Amino acid sequence: MINQSFEGLPEATADVCIVGAGPVGISLAVELDRLGYSVLLLESGKAGADKQIQELSGADIVDPKLHDDMSIAVSRQLGGTSNLWGTFCVKYDAVDFVPRRGLVDAVWPITYEELLPYYLPACMSTRSGDPVFECAVPGVDDRDKSFTFDSIERSAGEQKLHVTHRNVLAESPRLDVRLCATVVGFNFAENGRVETIDVVRSDGDQRKRIKVRNLVIAAGGLESTRLLLAAQRRTPASFGGTDGPLGRYYMGHLIGDIADIEFEKNGIDDAFGYFIDNHGSYVKRRLVPNMQVQLSENILNSAMWPIVPPIADPTHGSAILSSIYLALAFGPVGRLLVADAIRKRHIPEHATNLGKHLKNIVVGVPSAAVFSADFLWHRYISAPRIPGFFVRNSGRRYPLAYHSEQVPRRESRVTLGSDRDRTGLERLRIDLRFHQSDARSVVRTHELLADWLTRTKFGRLHWRGPPEERENAVLAQAQHGTHQIGTARMGLDASEGVVDRNLKVFGSPNLFVASTAVLPTSGQANPTLTAVALAMRLADHWRKTGLP
Repeated sequence: MINQSFEGLPEATADVCIVGAGPVGISLAVELDRLGYSVLLLESGKAGADKQIQELSGADIVDPKLHDDMSIAVSRQLGGTSNLWGTFCVKYDAVDFVPRRGLVDAVWPITYEELLPYYLPACMSTRSGDPVFECAVPGVDDRDKSFTFDSIERSAGEQKLHVTHRNVLAESPRLDVRLCATVVGFNFAENGRVETIDVVRSDGDQRKRIKVRNLVIAAGGLESTRLLLAAQRRTPASFGGTDGPLGRYYMGHLIGDIADIEFEKNGIDDAFGYFIDNHGSYVKRRLVPNMQVQLSENILNSAMWPIVPPIADPTHGSAILSSIYLALAFGPVGRLLVADAIRKRHIPEHATNLGKHLKNIVVGVPSAAVFSADFLWHRYISAPRIPGFFVRNSGRRYPLAYHSEQVPRRESRVTLGSDRDRTGLERLRIDLRFHQSDARSVVRTHELLADWLTRTKFGRLHWRGPPEERENAVLAQAQHGTHQIGTARMGLDASEGVVDRNLKVFGSPNLFVASTAVLPTSGQANPTLTAVALAMRLADHWRKTGLP
């Protein structure tokens, strides 16, 4: 049942109360419903976007050049960030769980083998097909496995998770979904157990105090951390204390492109388009170094793939790319086509060179018309929907995008500022930092790829700048905020982490965090699927042991 009223809320006696109806919160709620538990799911937003409610996530960003604006990093509405994401589902890798002292200062309290089985229910919840993340390129002899073309990312069949699960959310008698319900505080007993939570109507002044049996914070990486920091401000010794890990080790990913890749052989670039595999969803291949190379070379985990030239630059001469540019440049249409965080990375603030783009389109009308019709059909009419596009060219040369791990560092962190939103909750102060070692790893990975391409005769790498400028070029492009990782991380004890191996907050027997914030490392993967997998593992843990 989905309800925007507070009526009956203080009397709610659900087995589990979940804060946040984003991808993780919805997936956990639906799984608990399947297991027979009753769930109260509290969502701060409405069924659709509301500017006033969205402003509750406003934050003080120390360096806006390094962090996305909160309007595109957080979505306060039913479905959470599934309203914003590009639907890409990628699993973490074995190397992310390997201790890498001197490179990555983080230890997972679970093994990779313990997590792997839960990618199946995670993929089922996101409708991203089977948990298969490799697909060989037919006819390509890649016996040199230093790098591989076989790694793939999957795509969710439907962008918005509340649409995927709308029938269960609306009809199950065990699910009580309350909209416009912003949680602003926890109230603890002497033994650390959360007894009640304070809830404010997001669009008004109504306040309620609700009893809870078990509480799961699934409000996204930053907002989940914000709630814990607010609780810690009232009881400074909680969550490892003010000098502990809460709010620290903030990570996203390093993204950008510092080189072009040119394929020597016909057909290899064809492998990097979107296609539906034999396991039920659209997938896309990536170039990745294997674990042995990463460990021996002491480099961070990363993935790379060819992309189209900058679409805003009309010198590409492509009618297809100019058509895409004009569509994305018009905000209302562009936001329908791709996530706004992605759109803004490709479109300058003010549209330019419109005449040259129109000339490209006029010259290449047939190709643009065929591409547009095909793309729109597969994007909005057929199922599953295609998540993006890749346009091949006769020269087989493309910018090479990278998506690289970021080292967890204590000084990269979020804290509470002095400003408060209209509910009285302190706003976040975000100080995301990238380090020279992050950039050094990106450059070294490209050097190793260049050697592999030459050695295998698959192609060659064309650098954008001289060696002495490459690390700075990586740092100049470093900006993130949509992948909010590490600020409430899992650990072996309260000195290392905020939650234990089963996502339970240290020192509180009935408080749990299910969020990308609990991931100790960022890896190369988009974090949402792994956060969902951990939530599924929590549900299975309760199935086996019973609720606390």
